[in-house]
Amino acid sequence: MGNVICAVGYVRASTDDQPNSPAVQTGALIAWAARCGAQLVETFSDVGISGAAPLDERPGLLAALEVVAGLGKGAVLIVARRDRLARDVIVAAMVERLAARTGGKVESADGTGIGDGPEAQLMRHIVDAVAQYERAVIGLRIRAALAHLRSRGVRMGGAALGWRYTDHTDESGHCLVEPVEGERASVERIMALRSNGLSVRAIAAALREERLPTKSGGRWHHTTVQRVIKRAIDSRPIQHS
Repeated sequence: MGNVICAVGYVRASTDDQPNSPAVQTGALIAWAARCGAQLVETFSDVGISGAAPLDERPGLLAALEVVAGLGKGAVLIVARRDRLARDVIVAAMVERLAARTGGKVESADGTGIGDGPEAQLMRHIVDAVAQYERAVIGLRIRAALAHLRSRGVRMGGAALGWRYTDHTDESGHCLVEPVEGERASVERIMALRSNGLSVRAIAAALREERLPTKSGGRWHHTTVQRVIKRAIDSRPIQHS
């Protein structure tokens, strides 16, 4: 559509008060489009929904964001005022971030609180900080859960090269393992080369040349060799007789 701005309107009203009625907001969007030479492609609304409601409770807003994403770079999500977007600063900043992912942006018909000004930048920093915090909390919970499972003898990941888990457990409930002859030959070859003074890189090169199999059937790397050596030294698997 050339240089014409493609805009998607969004209207939110939690009450029937006239200053914030859907009709008043829609009029503001139409006036903005005429003033800016924009094409108001479609307008969505969430009526009877609080500005503090999360995104998953805002079907009109989500639909508007979907259309903005479809229009691509330069598309605008337009609201009458910033508080129509959300009264929760985090929700508002997240909406701006979602629009920006596809090259769009959010604007306010009254020209306040949205864009590249200090307030908008602050909101984006807040969202980034919250996202980083959530990732950190999730990471801590995962590590705590894994540590708890390990303390109970639950095996995390696959068996070491040269071994495989069986369906049997010892009296403590730990899984028993049994040797895998083909893989044991690779472990013994690695340990023999190491005892001869070869570096892990040299051992990896030798194994590739000899075409000895890895656990997954892939290519030998020095990090793989290092891991096998460490597990062979540190681990003493319980064998199933």
